[in-house]
Amino acid sequence: METKTLSRRAFLVGSGAATLGVVMGGGAASRGDTAWLLPGAHAANAPFSPIAWVNLAADNTAVIYSPASEMGQGTMTSIPVIIAEEMDLDWSKVRVEQAPGDPKRFGNPGFGGAMVTGSSRTVKGYYETLRLAGLQGKLVLVQAAAAKWGVPASEVRTERSTLIHPASGRRMTYGELAQSAQAPAELPKVDKGMLKPMSAFTLIGKDLPRVEVPAKSNGTAQFGIDVRLPGMLWAAILHAPVQGEKPLTVSDAEALAVPGVKKVVRLPHGVGVVADSFFTARKARDLLKVTWSTESKARSYDSEAALKQFVARAERLDDAGAVWHKQGDAAQKLAGATRVLRATYTSEHVAQTTLEPMNCTARADGDKIEIWVPSQSPSGVIGVVSAGAGFKPENIKVNITLLGGGYGRRAEADYSLEAALLAKAMPGVPIQVIWTREDDFLRSRPRPMTAQHLVAGIDAQGRIVGWRHRLVSESITARTAPAIYEKTGGKDSPVMEGSDCVYQITDQLIEHCREQRGVDVSFWRAVGAGYTKFAIETMIDEIAASVGKDPLQYRLDMTAHAPRAQAVLREVAAMAGWGKPVKPGRALGLAFSDTWSSFIALVAEVSVENGRPAVHHLWAAVDCGHAISPANIKAQIEGAAIFGLSAALGERLVYKGGQVQQQNLHMYPLLRANLAPVVEVKLTPTDNPPGGIGEVGLPPVAPAVANAVAKLTGKRLRNLPFPQTI
Repeated sequence: METKTLSRRAFLVGSGAATLGVVMGGGAASRGDTAWLLPGAHAANAPFSPIAWVNLAADNTAVIYSPASEMGQGTMTSIPVIIAEEMDLDWSKVRVEQAPGDPKRFGNPGFGGAMVTGSSRTVKGYYETLRLAGLQGKLVLVQAAAAKWGVPASEVRTERSTLIHPASGRRMTYGELAQSAQAPAELPKVDKGMLKPMSAFTLIGKDLPRVEVPAKSNGTAQFGIDVRLPGMLWAAILHAPVQGEKPLTVSDAEALAVPGVKKVVRLPHGVGVVADSFFTARKARDLLKVTWSTESKARSYDSEAALKQFVARAERLDDAGAVWHKQGDAAQKLAGATRVLRATYTSEHVAQTTLEPMNCTARADGDKIEIWVPSQSPSGVIGVVSAGAGFKPENIKVNITLLGGGYGRRAEADYSLEAALLAKAMPGVPIQVIWTREDDFLRSRPRPMTAQHLVAGIDAQGRIVGWRHRLVSESITARTAPAIYEKTGGKDSPVMEGSDCVYQITDQLIEHCREQRGVDVSFWRAVGAGYTKFAIETMIDEIAASVGKDPLQYRLDMTAHAPRAQAVLREVAAMAGWGKPVKPGRALGLAFSDTWSSFIALVAEVSVENGRPAVHHLWAAVDCGHAISPANIKAQIEGAAIFGLSAALGERLVYKGGQVQQQNLHMYPLLRANLAPVVEVKLTPTDNPPGGIGEVGLPPVAPAVANAVAKLTGKRLRNLPFPQTI
């Protein structure tokens, strides 16, 4: 049993792995030297002053600070619920506020202490830490109440923000206690064995209303683009046409002559125009005359030609890549197999297409800067602004607003750097940078384009005995975290996620062959799993067909050691009526995914109309361990499934001469509402720590559709997006 003991000081100060801090007392003197750690200022006579996570008031209300960026996934509710559960807070008296961008206090253990929301690591990353924190905070209150009443702490219990001594009938609210209690010199020891069992949950697993929805409904919610500050100006950016290019000469006389324009500022890869309105800034921007450098490596990038080269390299088996996963001797087993199947799969660049375009507001005062930004990564903002604008990290204050979608694009901080540089050029003036939709496409940092070559060796019984999986793409980690990339020997987690799976294949070799074409690629919803599971799951179906086995049974045979996988496979089969007759002209396709410590099986009902797949129904069975909010989880699965289906059916970014050819949404076919299928989701919660959920619904969609098409037409779809005519 693991016991966690923190000193009072360490507990209060916090870190990426530290947790809840509670400081109690009647005034400033009782708070001692921890006052500087408070999320907000409090009057000297405040009855209760917590740090980092929780603030309790005399009226027994509680403020919980949520560290994650809220972008529609519901973390502003689910994260505080974790604390409230173990602390036995009365949820009706809880108010949730966005935590400031302070990685030292609010860092995500799932990201090594960085303050990042993404990769389905938010609830998963914070869960155990915050449960232990909530428990420790509760024990502080219990011990304080026991001392006040002169009874053993073991006789005090808690319920809905109330301390109770059943033997004497005495009761006291947390708020009442906080007015007089003192924090102990050493905090109580806690361990995982002391946490509530799943059967005792009163908040986790309940469909509590999401705390940010009322503000979104009545129009008071503040997204980044809604920020308004006294004296604020707006900026539009003329970006370089090709990544990596710089402005060489700038003719700005016409732009400066536009009424309302305040300044034109040269940036590393663009030119910013600052004005009294965004309309004016954009109008003046279009009058700039700029000559650009032509030395960027990306200028020669042609994505269609490059994809053919990627395919050739993927199929060249003697071109060894960085080993992602190795088990046994795949080469030997492939050489001795009864039969060998080979297939090559491709996926093209896709954009994040967030509803809210990139934006950031910044105000510089001397050597300090304050930033308001819809970002998935306050840590990234601090790092990029420090490196690119010259501010010390401790002098950068980041305020996270609501995000109008993220999907990985807002894990980047390039737009924050632009705002910081413009603010530095105009000290004391708040400046809001807004990208147009065209800017979003031009400055796209898309999902990597990939070619994957899979080789499977089959024995006489139809079992997979050898497996080789080669993936060719640009690297994300080499750019965003070069030290980690080098330290791990070239392992790229976001690019390769989903490539190693639960299927029982004893001998495997999975490798990544890195390309460097000069175009920055980045995070996307389900990044790697979106294409690795497409390749794996369509290949598994093809193998099952070749050996005359039902695709469901074949997967069940390969997951006999994994009861959670078996459970979702059987559940989705029952939901969709697998094995039963379907409507004429339709077929069912199955796919499975086990990424982010969650298990999902999905069935798609598909027809082919006018040479294109038409998806009528999706069924999904999901096991994500402890389900914090079932209704919200279902919504996330539904949204991710539609997101993935849209990409599979037609989304692609094409580069010619390093320039994105799609300039706006009319050139980038997103799935329309009238083509969206019915989506049914069933959760099968288990007593396991929560897995990821925000991306879980995406990976099995494309392969399930492709597998259904193969049943209907006999044709295997191996390219994302699917061809325009099947």
